[in-house]
Amino acid sequence: HVQLVESGGGSVQAGGSLRLSCAASGETSTSSCIGWFRQAPGKEREAVAVIFTVTGRTAHADSVTARFTISQDDDKNTIFLQMNNLRPEDSAMYYCAADHESGPCNLAAEFAAWGQGTQVTVS
Repeated sequence: HVQLVESGGGSVQAGGSLRLSCAASGETSTSSCIGWFRQAPGKEREAVAVIFTVTGRTAHADSVTARFTISQDDDKNTIFLQMNNLRPEDSAMYYCAADHESGPCNLAAEFAAWGQGTQVTVS
């Protein structure tokens, strides 16, 4: 199985930026599709962005398009989420996920491995 550790969360003012990191270890060779999700208190978990690590192809939710960017480092074991022009409604716990179970790598993909999350608060 793959292990995931998120970092980079924090508290920022509206309009600010944060860069989240997701470090993958273990059986990373099977994790060609990695996603970022978020969940605010009382709300359902929302897919934010996914990346197909083999080609670098990405997909972003409409709510974050043009503000957030998912990317990977050269060894493909660290996935980033650059978040710009943050809004209060972006406040949530952010999780990365891997071990894509089946089907295409898109915002509807389901994942078996999850990190512990990193909190983002925008005021």
